[in-house]
Amino acid sequence: MTNIAIFVSGNGTNCENIIKHFMGNKNICAKLVISNKADAFALQRAAKYNVPCKVLAKQEINDSNIMLPLLQDYGINFIVLAGFMLMVPSFLTEKFNRRIVNIHPSLLPKFGGKGMYGHHVHEAVKNAGETETGITIHFVSDVCDGGEIIAQFKTQLSQEDTPEDIEAKVHKLEQQHFPEVIEHVINSLHLQ
Repeated sequence: MTNIAIFVSGNGTNCENIIKHFMGNKNICAKLVISNKADAFALQRAAKYNVPCKVLAKQEINDSNIMLPLLQDYGINFIVLAGFMLMVPSFLTEKFNRRIVNIHPSLLPKFGGKGMYGHHVHEAVKNAGETETGITIHFVSDVCDGGEIIAQFKTQLSQEDTPEDIEAKVHKLEQQHFPEVIEHVINSLHLQ
């Protein structure tokens, strides 16, 4: 059985989509949601599906004596970052090597790195006059947005697209592809 922990900081549409995708799956389960923000709407979304939620301060997330026992208590063997705004500590990237994935709202390596998240990315894409953008699903490393790319999905842009239009197009790709890619990665790792 693969037990997923989903790390979140915000609204949680991807978190909810992942939880729903794996409901009823005999081999893969969203077992825990961890947030660094007590007011993250993702926590309310997860609670609707009775997925346990934990709120931890940055210092707690960066403490192996807190995080590793917590993940062990829930039998976590795979981690998904879904709008998580902190760097993952190296003890987690080492222990969960190739078992932590993140989604980024651009076609990396373009528009990645520190400070490039959410609306900042879509504004940068617009300002650069890009004709396409998309999502990148990648393994997490100790380098911000620097892990090995697993999959990318593209959408075309027009000059008339606003950053909000770009965000909507990217969100559609996230909803369509993220859970399926997670499932494919887990199945290829034979974690069950």
